[in-house]
This record gives sequence, structure tokens and C-alpha cells, in this order.
Amino acid sequence: MTDSRGAPSAGRFEVRTTSDSHFSWIRTRFSLERTMMSWLRTATALIGFGFAIVQFFERLQRSSEARAAYLPNAPIYLGLALIACGILALVVAIWQYRWTVRYLWDGSFAPIAGMAQEPKNSPVLMIGMMLIFIGLFAFFAVLLRLA
Repeated sequence: MTDSRGAPSAGRFEVRTTSDSHFSWIRTRFSLERTMMSWLRTATALIGFGFAIVQFFERLQRSSEARAAYLPNAPIYLGLALIACGILALVVAIWQYRWTVRYLWDGSFAPIAGMAQEPKNSPVLMIGMMLIFIGLFAFFAVLLRLA
């Protein structure tokens, strides 16, 4: 591949094995971890708010002072939708995280990635998986109470 002057040009990225490029790689990896933690916080909030909405309105309907709701199941559907959005956000985040980690450890980035030959799993990945199971439990707990 040559440039407009006929001189050989580098590919899409030229990766030099220097301390600067290694520390840039590490900053990129930490940025990926921070992004994953932001996804975890967002998904936790969605799941928590969904479950809280269901609980709040269920207790409110049991109160003797509250009048009958026009759509009594609407809070349950809203809660289920929020919980499902939280679970979906986690699935997308984990998929994106795994794809990006594989990219950062593959091909021309391998010499600057580190001493290991393959990526090490981060605790945020395990926490994300556990949160998916918690979200599924909350979803089915609300759904089965509806039936």
C-alpha cells in the first residue's frame, strides 16, 4: 500500500511497541472498565426503579384511603418494562465489553497489551452476569405475582 507520493504507507493503524503506546493501551482498557461500570450503574437503577414502582403502587392500592385505580395493572407493566430494559442494557453492555476486549488483545495490539497471551477477565464482567440473574429473578417475581 502506498500513499499519494508513492511512498509505502502504514495500514490503518501503526502500532509501535513503546512505553507510550503501552500506557495508552492501559488507559484505553481502564476507560473500557469505567464504561462497563457506568452500564452496571444504569442497569441497576432501571431494575431497582422498576421493582420499586411495582412495590409502591401495590402497597398504595392496598391502602384504605386510596381510591380504585383506573388502570390497576399499569404500574406492574411499567415496572416490568423498566426491569426488562435493565436486563437488556446489561446484555448489550457485556456483549460490547467482550467484543472490545477481544479487539484490544488481538492482532497488532498484542505486543503492547501486556505479558499475558489472552485477556484476563475483569470483576465487572462477573458482576454484570450476577446482575442479569438478579434482574431475571425480579422480572419473574413481578410477572408471576401478576398471574
